[in-house]
Amino acid sequence: MLERLKFHLLSIIACAALAVSFHPAPALATPLLPVIPAGNFNILNYGANGDGIVTNTTAIQAAIDAASAAGGGTVEVPRGNFLCGPIHLASGINLRLDAGATLVMLPLDKYPGGTVSPRNFISGSDLHDVAISGSGMINGQGIPWWPYARQRGARRPIMIRLLGCNRVLIENVTLTNSPMFHIAISGKSSDVTVRGVIIRANPSTDPINPGHNTDACDVSGKNILIENCDVSVGDDDFTCGGHTSDVLITNCTYGYGHGVSIGSPTYGGVSNITVINCTFCNTEQGIRIKSDRDRGGYVHDLKYLNLRMTNVLCPVLIYASYMAAHPEYRHVLSLTPAVAATYPSSPVEDRTPIYSDILFSNITASVQTGGTAGLIWGLPEMPVRNVVLQNVFITADKPFCIYDAQNVRLIGSKIITPSGVNPWSVTNAQIQTITE
Repeated sequence: MLERLKFHLLSIIACAALAVSFHPAPALATPLLPVIPAGNFNILNYGANGDGIVTNTTAIQAAIDAASAAGGGTVEVPRGNFLCGPIHLASGINLRLDAGATLVMLPLDKYPGGTVSPRNFISGSDLHDVAISGSGMINGQGIPWWPYARQRGARRPIMIRLLGCNRVLIENVTLTNSPMFHIAISGKSSDVTVRGVIIRANPSTDPINPGHNTDACDVSGKNILIENCDVSVGDDDFTCGGHTSDVLITNCTYGYGHGVSIGSPTYGGVSNITVINCTFCNTEQGIRIKSDRDRGGYVHDLKYLNLRMTNVLCPVLIYASYMAAHPEYRHVLSLTPAVAATYPSSPVEDRTPIYSDILFSNITASVQTGGTAGLIWGLPEMPVRNVVLQNVFITADKPFCIYDAQNVRLIGSKIITPSGVNPWSVTNAQIQTITE
């Protein structure tokens, strides 16, 4: 086993200097909100019926089209259960769900295109000034769809899919049981705000109806704010891909799911992400960064601050071998130093994952029985660089693992493991341990 472990004990003065140097300001995402023209277009005036039986696709689309033709406005969904198929948004539209209103996706056996070619439920591309708001609900009726996640060639619709849109607001609605992702916004979108949203789907571990790929909030782009959301689903609670920067995630509550993620595609780069003042309970991972050699990019300037985690499986998971072919490399939560040291090197190319300048500060976590305190694992040809764990306190059965990493600084942090279990597992890493 290859071991190149370097521990350096620095003075308190040096510690203070390092702490200052690794405390860049959090991302201050202040996205522009959409401007929605005056005018109200109640879907009842276009033939909608909220009895939960009549299909309202034509009526709701007619209300959206009328609002668009008038230059924009609010499309109101009043109290009732409105069964509906795929609809398309337009610029200048606020789709508002009133209290007691539920927009219900057509069930699998009636959904246009079925599992062959289903269109996404609420969609739009190259739009501006778009909102989905109100205290109502969108119900995806996703349970019958979820088993098709494991069937080759089968497709499932996304609940809200926006591509290349600017000035987007999703606010206060409840989203539940999407057939696939609940919110997916990408394609160089900008000025996106998701706030006060509740998202629910069964966890992937549910013994009867496990959720699959029911990501809560996938938002890639620039100038993004996610705040005051309450999320518990069967996959990523949040994730973003490449071409993403200036993201602030704050005051969110995360339950079941795969935590706050980056990747796996990160080509185009991810930078200036701040996650602050959030809680995690029963999540598989708290913080997760994943990519691979054919889908990587430069991921840097990430800040995770003031987080509280309870009963998570792995509080911190960072790795660059997401699609590794050999099973011994794919089971990352049971990875040993000996196995990590055998991971083959490869030439550095355009899509080699690069992770650097990552700060974890003021984090406490309790780990599920048998869980791992954390894993930071780079590549032999491209180690993870410049990571600070400051005031991080994790209680776990298994150690915090650091493999293929350079300039990792542990400042006033402690991993608590059972008697006889080393709290740290390290290979091919340069670490500085600093006591405050």
